[in-house]
Amino acid sequence: MATIRLFASAREAAGRRSDELAGSTVGDVLDAAVAGYGAEFAAVLETCTVWRNGEPAERGEHVTDSDEIAVLPPVSGG
Repeated sequence: MATIRLFASAREAAGRRSDELAGSTVGDVLDAAVAGYGAEFAAVLETCTVWRNGEPAERGEHVTDSDEIAVLPPVSGG
């Protein structure tokens, strides 16, 4: 299972900082997260950037058990 790390509003919507989720692609892991965390998380995820092992990721990228998926909401500030 890949590790998913959640930040800011994604963490708040999921109710946790990280989790271990099964999936063979980044998209599978994200779909498992939506199934487990619900509609509020799904809405936040639409605005997030997703990274795999420190690099921007696409949904179709293959995932192994040693991979880390990070969900990063947009940063605001001034």
